Amino acid sequence: MSYITARIEVPDYDTFKERWDSDPVGRRQAAIGHRLCRSVDNPNEVTVQVEFSSAAEAKSFRERLHTSGSMSNLKVLAPPVIVEEEETVAY
Repeated sequence: MSYITARIEVPDYDTFKERWDSDPVGRRQAAIGHRLCRSVDNPNEVTVQVEFSSAAEAKSFRERLHTSGSMSNLKVLAPPVIVEEEETVAY
């Protein structure tokens, strides 16, 4: 599995979540799942992880994300990077 991971600060989480759910960039057609995490100290700080079946699909979507301008009103704390799953262990 491959993932796009980014850390952002949004002006208002509820507004961000509503836009996220509307899926303006077509995430649901390209990805196989996602995870949103909110900072305990700052609930407007969000870590986004979107799962793809391959690095090529993740790269293609990241390019679409960049050209869409959908991140223009967000404070990017850690830009979208593509990572591949190395190990998953449940405890």
